[in-house]
Order: sequence, then C-alpha cells, then structure tokens
Amino acid sequence: MHPKTEGILETSLYVDDVVRSAHFYEKIFGFAVIGDFSGRGCAIDAGSRQVLLLFRKGGSTAIQSPHDGNGELHLAFAIAATDLASWEAWLAENGISVEEKRTWDRGGQSVYFRDPDRHQIELATPGVWTTY
Repeated sequence: MHPKTEGILETSLYVDDVVRSAHFYEKIFGFAVIGDFSGRGCAIDAGSRQVLLLFRKGGSTAIQSPHDGNGELHLAFAIAATDLASWEAWLAENGISVEEKRTWDRGGQSVYFRDPDRHQIELATPGVWTTY
C-alpha cells in the first residue's frame, strides 16, 4: 500500500506584479501575506493549512529555487453554498466581472472570474465533485 498525503499544502501562480497580486488576494479574499521572497514573490495564507505562492514571472535565478511559469492558470476556492450570493455581490462591489456561473450535476455551483494576471479563479460550493 502506498503512503498517503494530507492534501495540497501550497500552489503557485506566476504574476507580473507581486505587490498588485498580493493586494488583490488580500482585498478580495482577506488572505494575509505570511512570507516575502525579496521581491521575487510571496506566500499567502489561503485558509486552513493552505498556502498560495505568488512568484514574479521570470524572477528566479539559478541560485534560487526554480519557480517560474507562464500562461493563464486555474485555481478554485471552496465556499459554503449559503455564501454564494454574498460572494457575487462582493465581486460586483469590487468591479470584478463574473465570466461564467455554472450549476453542476451534483448540485454544486461555480462562479468564475479573473485575477489581475488573468488567472481563472473559481468559487465552488459543495456538490461540484464526488469529494466535495
């Protein structure tokens, strides 16, 4: 039998402006910066034992950890179904356009929008997956 993980601890997004992106995630989600990588990036507390890493595109050197990437990525945050309307109102209040809203076969709902670097962000309620 193989050993088990305890879930995903951290994930990375690659951004043009670390300060701008950190401010976005702080303002929209209330996430706090918990680590600074000397202008190269930062670590953000994204919930219970979850870390969102923001790295400046092209900001790694051969001496540092080789974090780099490009393109528009996808990231989903779990929310309570009862909070969906509040989230939609909050996004509208902050001038963030919803690109799509979808109801899944299991009854879960997803709302999709973009961050400042055009990464696709999803807010998902229970019923999206068999595991959630």
